[in-house]
Amino acid sequence: MKTISKLALAAVLATGVSGMALSVPAMAKDKKEEAKGGLKLSPEVLKAAQVAQPAIAAKDFATAEPALAQIDAAAKTDDDKYIGAALRYDLEQQKLAAAQAANPNAPINETVLAGPLDVLIANPSTPADMRGRYTYRRGALAFNGKQYPVAIQYFQKAKALGFTDPNLDLQIVKAKMETGDVKSGLADLDASVTASTTAGQKAPEDFYRYAISKANAAKLKPETFAWLQKYAVAYPSPKTWRDVIVTFGLQQNGVVTLDETQKIDLFRLMRQTKSLADQNDYLEYADSVNRRGLPSEAQAVLKEGMAAGKIPATNTMAKTLLADTGTAIRNDGPLSGLEKKAASNADGKLAAGTADAYLGQDNYAKAIELYRLALSKGGVNADDVNLHLGIAQAKSGDKAGAATSFAAVKTTPRLETAQLWTAWMNAPAA
Repeated sequence: MKTISKLALAAVLATGVSGMALSVPAMAKDKKEEAKGGLKLSPEVLKAAQVAQPAIAAKDFATAEPALAQIDAAAKTDDDKYIGAALRYDLEQQKLAAAQAANPNAPINETVLAGPLDVLIANPSTPADMRGRYTYRRGALAFNGKQYPVAIQYFQKAKALGFTDPNLDLQIVKAKMETGDVKSGLADLDASVTASTTAGQKAPEDFYRYAISKANAAKLKPETFAWLQKYAVAYPSPKTWRDVIVTFGLQQNGVVTLDETQKIDLFRLMRQTKSLADQNDYLEYADSVNRRGLPSEAQAVLKEGMAAGKIPATNTMAKTLLADTGTAIRNDGPLSGLEKKAASNADGKLAAGTADAYLGQDNYAKAIELYRLALSKGGVNADDVNLHLGIAQAKSGDKAGAATSFAAVKTTPRLETAQLWTAWMNAPAA
C-alpha cells in the first residue's frame, strides 16, 4: 500500500456554502507518511490518483475523468474510496467553477457534489475534524435544492460534530422558516441572538430584519412586535427607528391598525428619535396635531422640518399650515385660563386636553402636573393619559417616572406604543 497524508487532504473541503475552488494537496511518495498514519492506498488507486490530481489542478477534465473512473473500479478499502471521493469532489467543484466563469448567469447544478460528499461523510477514513464541514456543505446542497427538512438534519448534525460557522445558526433558522415552522425558527434565532449578547457580541443586523420580515409575513403579530423592540434597542439609528415605527403602525397592514389620534404618538416618537425622514412625515404629523387642536406642536414640527431642509420653503401646504397655526395660537391665547378651568371641572377631560397642549409646547412640568390632575379626577381614558404622561416624563428626563407611567398602560394599541417609548428609553445612544 502507498500512502497520502490525511492532514494534507483536510484542505479538500476548506470552503463554505457557496465556495467553488478546491484543490487536493500533493500526494506523499515515501514511507514516512505511512508511519505517521497516513492513508494506505492500493497500488492501482495511487497510480490513477497521481494522474487525476495534476489533471484536476490543470483543469484538464478529459484526462481526470478516466483516471477517477479507474480509482472507482479499483477501490477496495475505505482509504481508497476516501481519496476517490476527495478527488471526485474537487473535480466537480472545478467543473462548476469553470461553467460559472464561462456563463455567470447560467443555473448551477450542485447535485453532482452530493455523491462524493455522502461518501466523505460516511467514510471511516475521513478526518474527524473535517466530518462536520462535509456535513455542513451537504446541508447547504439540500437547502439550495429546497429540501429543507433534509437540510435541517445535516445542519444540526454538523453542529453536533463541532462544526462552527457564523452562518450555521441562521441556516438552521432559514431552513425551519422555509418548512413553515416560523415560530420554531424565531425561537432558535432568539436563542442565537441571546447567546451572542451574553458573550458580549452583537448579533448581525440582518438577523433582526429577517426575523421581523418572516414574523410579519406569517401574521405573527406578538412575535413581530417583540422583534421590532429588540431591533430598535440593538441598532438604535434613525433609520432603524423609522423602519420599526412604520412597520408597527404607520403602514398599511402594520402590526396594529391605528386611528389618527393614536398615530400622533408614533410621530412624536419619530420626532424624538430623529427619524422623521421627509416632508411627507413632517406634514402629516403637523396636519394631524393641528386638527387635534395642538397648533403649537404643529408649528414647532413644521419649523423643524424647514430648518432641517426636509420641507422646502416653497411648499404650499407647509405655508398654509404655518399661517393657520399662527392664527390659532394667537386666538387661543395663554393656556393658564384653561388650566384654571381644568382645576374646577368635575372630570379630568379638560385637564388632559390642556396637558396635551403643554406637551406640544415642550412645557413638560405643566403637562405632567395636569396629566396627574386628569387621572385623579377621572372621566378620561386612563391608558391615553398614562401614555402621554410617560411621554412628558421621558422627554423631561424622568425615565424612572416614565417607566412607571408606561407600565400602567394596559390595552392595545396604546400598550405597544408605550412599550416602544420604553424601548427608546432603554436603547443606548444611536
